[in-house]
Amino acid sequence: MHLEFTLNGELAALPHFLTSLAIGLLIGLERERSPGSRAGLRTFALVALFGTLAAMLSEKATPWLLPSGLVIVGLMTISTYLRAKDKNADPGTTTVAAILVCYGLGAAVWYGYHNLAVMLAIITTILLYFKAELHGITQNLSRRDLISVLQFAVLSFIILPILPDKNFGPYEAINPHQIWLMVVLISGVSLAGYIALQLLGQRHGAILGLFGGLVSSTATTLVYARRSVENQSFTQLAVVVILIANLTVLIRLAIISAVASPAIAPQLLPVLGNGFLLGASVTAYWWHKLSKLQEEAPMPEIKNPTEIRTAATFGLIYGVVLFCSAWLSDIAGSGGLYAVAVISGLTDVDAITLSSLRLYELGKLDITQTVMAISLGLLSNIGFKLGLIFFFGPRLLAKQCISGMLATAGGIGLALLFLI
Repeated sequence: MHLEFTLNGELAALPHFLTSLAIGLLIGLERERSPGSRAGLRTFALVALFGTLAAMLSEKATPWLLPSGLVIVGLMTISTYLRAKDKNADPGTTTVAAILVCYGLGAAVWYGYHNLAVMLAIITTILLYFKAELHGITQNLSRRDLISVLQFAVLSFIILPILPDKNFGPYEAINPHQIWLMVVLISGVSLAGYIALQLLGQRHGAILGLFGGLVSSTATTLVYARRSVENQSFTQLAVVVILIANLTVLIRLAIISAVASPAIAPQLLPVLGNGFLLGASVTAYWWHKLSKLQEEAPMPEIKNPTEIRTAATFGLIYGVVLFCSAWLSDIAGSGGLYAVAVISGLTDVDAITLSSLRLYELGKLDITQTVMAISLGLLSNIGFKLGLIFFFGPRLLAKQCISGMLATAGGIGLALLFLI
């Protein structure tokens, strides 16, 4: 921005400095509360103003003025902490970093990034304020959890960018980049549930079903069915956890569908929503009964959802289901697609959901066929998990779970009748 240094030009620059002042005061307000910090409200406000001033003058004088100002601010702040006599005081690394960020935000305001600078200032203040909570989170995460995050980074930022974004195969249904993008999507949702599950511990009982459903409702169902056999008094809690985990699948599919194919959401969400409402009404009854008991929920033993082998296996399953769906839909019509949906839904409802959405985006399926295929896969998955409960769990658990799971299936079925 080039300003003529007339009276009007000078006043036109004033809003930039006011925004910088607000940013500095916001961050400085948090630092003022920290006993060990040697920079507070006034220091951060001045640094933000200096950043904007340096950016303005660098346009009129030399471009080196802006980075030189950053070096000066950094050296002055570091020297302040080095001269400190109290060796037990805060070393100040966080405050130094915050001051440098504040200077950069002040410069960003001058270059027109007002909204971004304010947003980053709020995020910076949040990071500074919630120090204890963030430290608690890192302490609760194990080495395995950190590996999960790193593996997700590999899946997203190393493998995904190098895959070709081209359609292959006789039906042009296989796109390596799109397939791996779905792997990243599923892994991301699963990782969020996995980390939440680890952080949650045993403090919130049946809520474990929510995060267990985000990672793997099938694994959660199997784990709690087996635990119920070992301890009959644990059955009531297991019912609630299993039902919540299976309801979470509907939320999971709604999120995945909205991201992968937003155009189909108006037709698919009513089907998922109807199943959720009927299933949730029965689950609420069992939750009410559980609230009268004092049971503690054990953690379900679920493996790392972002492991390279796990991700590659899902990618392979997704690719195979995608090809089979396109092939059978071509030679056998919708009946072939629905057969694939029922079979693949027995073990993994995500694969048939994403493959159906992909074929819909390619124009090979219409909306009704897509919603029907996803619903059949979901109904097949519910039936499979009921079978697991009957086979691995006690009879009482099966009797109590069947009401909630059939209510969910019935809600989906009723919605499909109106769709057809």
